[in-house]
Amino acid sequence: MDDKERQAAFMSALITEHFVLQAAASATVSEAAARASLYVFSLSSSLVAMGFAWPSREIFLPFAAAVLPAVFLLGIFTFVRLVDTGIEDQQFLVGIARIRSYYRTLTPEAVVYFSTESGRWPESHASPGYRFGPRVALFTTAASMIAFINSFVAGAGVTLLARNSLVRDQTVFALMLGMATALVLMAAFLAFQRWKYRISAPAEAATRI
Repeated sequence: MDDKERQAAFMSALITEHFVLQAAASATVSEAAARASLYVFSLSSSLVAMGFAWPSREIFLPFAAAVLPAVFLLGIFTFVRLVDTGIEDQQFLVGIARIRSYYRTLTPEAVVYFSTESGRWPESHASPGYRFGPRVALFTTAASMIAFINSFVAGAGVTLLARNSLVRDQTVFALMLGMATALVLMAAFLAFQRWKYRISAPAEAATRI
């Protein structure tokens, strides 16, 4: 092929890659929403079932002991995958930004239509997610919301276990133990998420979290 044919083939491949990256970024968002919905649906169904089992102590305690760990484990799997999809989405956006930077070199007019100011993160360097600071952005991700709920699921399980097995009739101590468990797990989830973003996300994102 001559230079003109190579350039045409390159542009065709570049546009295809741009489309693939956009589709992949959309798929990560859809997967995150589906996984979060599955976890919330499983949790709500389990709570309803526990409500029906509540009148009978002989049924409720074994049922809760079986259901809560399963829901908690599902929450861990969901949280880890949501962190991964968030990182994947950022990587796809970086690829799109790289292609847009090439578009800006095609003609003098392209600088206006593909300017960094009109682009999204990481080109604009002003992601709406960081409007209130990196810590707020970390706390408000989909993964953090699932981690928050899942931490209290674990805390509730520990409270029930302590209240009915280890320290019978010590309600206050059981509640404090459950709250401590939830707080420790939430801190661990956030630390894991921050670590994953730092080692896996693009440098632009790592410096913000």
